[in-house]
Amino acid sequence: MTTIAVNLQSVRGRIARACAAAGRDVNEVTLLAVAKTYGPDAVRDAHAAGATAFGENYIQEAVEKQALLADLPLQWHCIGPIQSNKTRLVATHFDWAHTIDRLKIAQRLSEQRPEGLPPLDICIQVNIDGGPGKSGVAPDEALALARELDSLPRLKLRGLMTIPEPAPEFDAQLAVHRQARQLFDRLREAGLPLDTLSMGMTSDLEAAIHAGSTMVRVGTAIFGARPAKQ
Repeated sequence: MTTIAVNLQSVRGRIARACAAAGRDVNEVTLLAVAKTYGPDAVRDAHAAGATAFGENYIQEAVEKQALLADLPLQWHCIGPIQSNKTRLVATHFDWAHTIDRLKIAQRLSEQRPEGLPPLDICIQVNIDGGPGKSGVAPDEALALARELDSLPRLKLRGLMTIPEPAPEFDAQLAVHRQARQLFDRLREAGLPLDTLSMGMTSDLEAAIHAGSTMVRVGTAIFGARPAKQ
């Protein structure tokens, strides 16, 4: 068993225990393996150990990696910032985009999504705790943006994504994740067909699952400490 396989087994155990503690079905939580800065061999090892969904922050790097892994049935999630000059790459090569916080970017993704592909699944990135310098819309702007995004023809609005400021203790992590869950519930009550709450990473996945996360984005605990980006 490879190191990545052992690590994946450990992360799945953490998810299962967190779901049990929260009284949730483990099948409600998707594990997204964040492979940024790791090469295709690492992704192949993770896939051999059962991982099928992979998150990438760096779009050009991801597209090059995807070409080398085209023989595998993988699902690709863009979880990094999307600039206007990269929307066509995302629209063409990814299954999901988690970091939508501007209508302009969403419109370009919709216009550039190839007709032969299913609609691009998207999440609105929300700056849930107002972290300085963080991307994402303010919570009180999320409903208006969601309504606009829900009308775009080649996109499918799935939910919300958050990256809160790091917090060292479970209770503090849980408090901010609960804010995201409350916003998610408000948008659903407003009639938006959301089913995805993308929150929680290596250091706080237990608190995120307890608050209602449906997708945790885990990199370091699977692939190890990240190599320096060249």
